[in-house]
Amino acid sequence: MNALFLAAPPPWLSDFLKSELLWKVLGAAAILLGGIIVISILNRFSLRLFGPRLGPQGVMVMKKVIRYVGFAFVGILALGQVGLNLGAILGAAGVAGIAIGFAAQTSLSNIISGFFLIGERPFELGDMIEVDGISGTVDTIGLLSLTLRTFDNRSVRIPNETLVKTNVTNITRHPIRRFNLDIGVSYDENIGHVLSVLQDVSEQNVQCLDEPNPLIVFTGFGDSSLNFMLGAWCLQDDYGTLRNTLPRELKERFDEENIEIPFPHMTLAAGKALGQIPVKVIPETTANG
Repeated sequence: MNALFLAAPPPWLSDFLKSELLWKVLGAAAILLGGIIVISILNRFSLRLFGPRLGPQGVMVMKKVIRYVGFAFVGILALGQVGLNLGAILGAAGVAGIAIGFAAQTSLSNIISGFFLIGERPFELGDMIEVDGISGTVDTIGLLSLTLRTFDNRSVRIPNETLVKTNVTNITRHPIRRFNLDIGVSYDENIGHVLSVLQDVSEQNVQCLDEPNPLIVFTGFGDSSLNFMLGAWCLQDDYGTLRNTLPRELKERFDEENIEIPFPHMTLAAGKALGQIPVKVIPETTANG
């Protein structure tokens, strides 16, 4: 048995071990392995150096750029190690890049817009924004698009170019937010009394902040009501609760103060022969009671 192990390897194996192709393949594998390690180190170093300046979305995009460019560069070096002509590869890549550039102008525009968004930083991951009538939480930010998770848990993809061209409202940019409530009361009511009740209700509401002061304005004379606007400030986390509690508390207080809120109602007018004359519906608005 020892003689079998000490015997010379087969000729084909000896030739394979001495072949130049084997060492080229091993060299290419070493380049790929080393490139992966270098890209990982470069990613970590870049995150520590530029992470605080770029923010979460900038970090996400930067990691993708380093990964894509690094893998492309390492792949070219590995192919060159195997023996392929790098000049021909780069030339073909340049021609293909120009062709792809003309064919993918929209994608390039989205990539450039993505870099503008990174520099401007109008929103961060986790922010609540509104884009072209669509509201939701920023879920992911990529080179080409942004993914928005709506309040009913749907995922909406918005191209970066659209974000640059469209008005974007960042709802959670600031720690506090104002809830505006429009109220109409009967013309029989005293304006000063209504303003006093609005002020008192806003002060007693738990979610409503004392500073800044609530904005209470008499906005004018409507077709059938005296119109007011109550703007109550609250913390971002309390906005949903305030939207539910403030109108309910205001309605209960109006009932206690006998303040009438106008509402529309329909009046049916008919002739003597109801079967021959069509019924006419006359919309009217009157105060409650």
